[in-house]
Amino acid sequence: MHFHQKPNTIVTEVQLNVQDFSKMKDFYTTILGLKIINETPSTIAFTADGQQVLLTLVATPDFSPRPKRSAGMYHFALLLPERSDLANFTAHLHQAGYPFAAADHSVSEALYLTDPEGNEIEIYIDRVPEEWTWQDELVEMTIDPLNFNALAQQQTAAGWQGIPTKTIMGHLHLYVSDLEQTKDFYTKGLGFDIVSRYANQALFLATGQYHHHIAINTWMGVGAPKSQPNQLGMAFYTLKYPDITALNQAIEHLEALGHSVQKNETGATVTDPSGIRVQLVSA
Repeated sequence: MHFHQKPNTIVTEVQLNVQDFSKMKDFYTTILGLKIINETPSTIAFTADGQQVLLTLVATPDFSPRPKRSAGMYHFALLLPERSDLANFTAHLHQAGYPFAAADHSVSEALYLTDPEGNEIEIYIDRVPEEWTWQDELVEMTIDPLNFNALAQQQTAAGWQGIPTKTIMGHLHLYVSDLEQTKDFYTKGLGFDIVSRYANQALFLATGQYHHHIAINTWMGVGAPKSQPNQLGMAFYTLKYPDITALNQAIEHLEALGHSVQKNETGATVTDPSGIRVQLVSA
């Protein structure tokens, strides 16, 4: 998981506005097996290792659902440490009777499921980088069927015991309104490299030659309505820079592009061209 260590820039946390606080808490503790690190009557923070917050839920019962064809989160992705963990999680979902989809992306093997309020989650493991195929500085990613028989052979006797301690936020995939405008924000502003493309509809962005830390697509339609702050779903995500110098450089680049950056005690916040809020911090 060196792709998620210094000197790389990584997504560390996602915050969700939720309507049914109790039902969502039950899903993330029972189905996903995340651990609660902090809880109040209206917020709950989840972790894998007891230190890094991966996901925060905020009770916002008066917020309206995000319109289906609009900008916002496609999915957040939790990266498991071992293939056996993915095998055990697959068996756990079967046993719980919880629906999911699956895919082999060449660089990774992944499961996809949706929480009770429609937020999509990817749970995945990476293949070793030596097995990835690069051509002209772009990594090859596919959407092939997952070999469940081969995966099942990796199950352990202990089975699924909840999210493993070494699980991290692997990447984030976003629906955006305009690919070109958003591309400049993430590359020229935030400092990511383009590492893969899907026609003229999606870009995969990373630092340190990962297959992607962030992906953006226009699958909700070019010109889709922007994300709004009073909607259910993702409120913002946190992007962590390796040091304060890298963070300040990103802030300078964003301001040079004409974006309004609000500095605060922990770093800064900025909104991308599709209305998606980003919290910028440094290690």
